[in-house]
Amino acid sequence: MNLDGHWWAGGITLLIMLGYEVRLIFLQKQHPDQLARSAHATLREDWLTAVSALKGSEILAVQTLRNSVMAATMTASTAVLGLIGSVTLAFPILHNAHSSTSNSDAWYQVALLLTLMFLLLASLVSSTMAVRFYNHAGFVGGMPVESEQRKKWNVLGIRYVRRAGLLYSWGIRHLIMVAPILASIVHPYAGPAASIVIVSSLYVFDRTDISNP
Repeated sequence: MNLDGHWWAGGITLLIMLGYEVRLIFLQKQHPDQLARSAHATLREDWLTAVSALKGSEILAVQTLRNSVMAATMTASTAVLGLIGSVTLAFPILHNAHSSTSNSDAWYQVALLLTLMFLLLASLVSSTMAVRFYNHAGFVGGMPVESEQRKKWNVLGIRYVRRAGLLYSWGIRHLIMVAPILASIVHPYAGPAASIVIVSSLYVFDRTDISNP
């Protein structure tokens, strides 16, 4: 098989995903209301603002935030399991690469493995930080609505809920991006096809219309 073609296929796989994310960043600055990421972040802020104005909503707030903590924890756990699996996969690949420095295919596998581990680590860090911010927001949501302490910390709680949601979103996103890399490990030319499928799916889910939910 053409080893240069392998590297080109891997590069195209990464460019498709990176290109989509860069385009999404520019689109978010121009039309934030059309993207689910921005809309959902605003939704979380409005949610905590609404429950903070309703007496007796403390238990509801804590339970809702607890569900979010559990969801982010599951994502972090999945990323950890993936990292453990990738470390197990690393030993034979690194052995082949070091035993033959001229083996381009082995170093191609090393590059894919490092990319895979980076995405899993990014998912783990993002999800873990989401758990942290959701946890702190839970303390704010559990304070009595009419207390001075709630009024003091509520703005920070709203900020933490937004930040946690964005981090959770990135954790999920990095986990999804693992799929094209895994496809490239199975067969180099499967990577670009998998990245197109993933980007096409994300394109649908990343769109939203607040006026017509």
